[in-house]
Amino acid sequence: MSRTRLSLIAALALTAGSGAAALTAVPAGAAAAAPACTVGYTVQNQWDTGFTAAVTVTNNGAAKSGWSLKWTYAGNQKIGNAWNAKVTQSGTAVTAANESYNGSLPTGGSASFGFQASYSGTNAVPATFTLDGVTCNVDGTGGTPTPDPTTPTPTPTDPSGKADNPYAGAKVYVNPEWSSLAAAEPGGSRVANQPTYVWLDRIAAINGVNGGMGLRAHLDEALKQKGSGDLVVQLVIYDLPGRDCAALASNGELGPNDIDKYKTQYIDPIASILSDAKYAGLRIATVIEPDSLPNLVTNAGGTNTTTDACVTMKSNGNYEKGVGYALDKLGAIPNVYNYIDAGHHGWLGWDTNIGPSVQEFYRTATSNGASVNDVTGFIVNTANYSPTKEPYFKVTDSVNGQTVRQSKWVDWNQYVDEQSFAQGLRDKLVAAGFNSNLGMLIDTSRNGWGGTARPAGPGPLTSVDDYVNGSRTDRRIHVGNWCNQSGAGLGERPTAAPAAGIDAYVWVKPPGESDGSSSAVSNDEGKGFDRMCDPTYGGNARNGNNPSGALPNAPLAGHWFSAQFQQLMQNAYPPLP
Repeated sequence: MSRTRLSLIAALALTAGSGAAALTAVPAGAAAAAPACTVGYTVQNQWDTGFTAAVTVTNNGAAKSGWSLKWTYAGNQKIGNAWNAKVTQSGTAVTAANESYNGSLPTGGSASFGFQASYSGTNAVPATFTLDGVTCNVDGTGGTPTPDPTTPTPTPTDPSGKADNPYAGAKVYVNPEWSSLAAAEPGGSRVANQPTYVWLDRIAAINGVNGGMGLRAHLDEALKQKGSGDLVVQLVIYDLPGRDCAALASNGELGPNDIDKYKTQYIDPIASILSDAKYAGLRIATVIEPDSLPNLVTNAGGTNTTTDACVTMKSNGNYEKGVGYALDKLGAIPNVYNYIDAGHHGWLGWDTNIGPSVQEFYRTATSNGASVNDVTGFIVNTANYSPTKEPYFKVTDSVNGQTVRQSKWVDWNQYVDEQSFAQGLRDKLVAAGFNSNLGMLIDTSRNGWGGTARPAGPGPLTSVDDYVNGSRTDRRIHVGNWCNQSGAGLGERPTAAPAAGIDAYVWVKPPGESDGSSSAVSNDEGKGFDRMCDPTYGGNARNGNNPSGALPNAPLAGHWFSAQFQQLMQNAYPPLP
């Protein structure tokens, strides 16, 4: 599949692949009147029969409470899925109208949306756009095309003045509590100096649990590790009301309606500590509420994976209210960098999930006081096992006339690994209105899949299933399996800026900490027993009714699981020395 980026930098036809357009210059000394509206139209990904596009419209006239953008194609382009706008098409004429949540368009304000379309032959950019009947990209003097306002100019900082990538050129905090547990394991000293995230998974964790380090203690230790350079401290914000509505193992302490308690007893104290001038020299990266928003997309109604708990959280809006509040309060702190959790490719990678997910992320990040400027980026694969890159097969491969998307393992997903998913999702998020310097993180703590079961090359070409199953490094029984997976290994070590659009590979889930108990364990942490952590369980709709693939004898989520840590080291990829 060829990938071509085209940008409408003028109201001129630009055919796919031409890479250039003529601009009419404003005569020297002439002052051009501002156009009533400007439109940026970008073909992001293009292949032989289709493409995805991002559109940003800027209103330079009177404020609007609703809007409608129209254009006409010169070819046979046909729009299918769209996000962040209601898009209809009649013949070659297209109309994109606002959604309920992005109808407000003040003077100078912009709205962004995207879509996927099919075509054959050439894919010319539309020559003319109208916003509520007024022609865009034309100035008041009679026709000077206006440059696309959405074309990014690389800069080292985002709109808030923060570092573009907080990990670039910085050391990363090593949690001494995790490090000591790792070092105490045979062979653990090989990884005990790796940076891992600190999980604030209950209110008590802010001040420390059972004599352990609280948030201030970690920040004070980070100042000691910092030295004269920059240092990133990594925190997981994880205590929403009705937390993790689709997995009992990671349920939390707050009830579905405890949103005020979440704000005043959890987020506010964290924000107060992080705002202390003593810590202003630290860069603080936060992962915001793993699994919450993806659960609203896939498990809150209309599917065979729906749970009553997720229906409740979608109905009361407290996931969105909590995440928006956290983004707002933490994003206002100059040295805090928020990354929203975005599931993984085996959860949101299908066409039916990724578009609605982008809508959910944008809606949440622009409500309850939050704005896109509070979002440094997104993270994928949090506490999961999906490989960063599948080296031996691609989603575009075919066997005997069948694409790998038709295999049982891929099951029509658009992605087969986390890096391609992260980069593809990033494009869609920017098209939806997030800042163009948006960064992505990938949790590589347990997705190495090395050891003797790792394939050495592509699988046989006898069938598409044989090819995929023989090629894939991910040795799980099903991509939906998530609890204490047998055969997993440590993944790429934490690394800054490893690929385009990726801020860092990180270890969010500290290796050796359990995903959940193998059987019911009474506790005061609000954590239930999820059968997906039971190695004898035969599965459910979310994993295709396959065995769980979980290791036996696992403790409660977050507790140390020595047998798993030993296996992670044994199956590390890249291998440990």
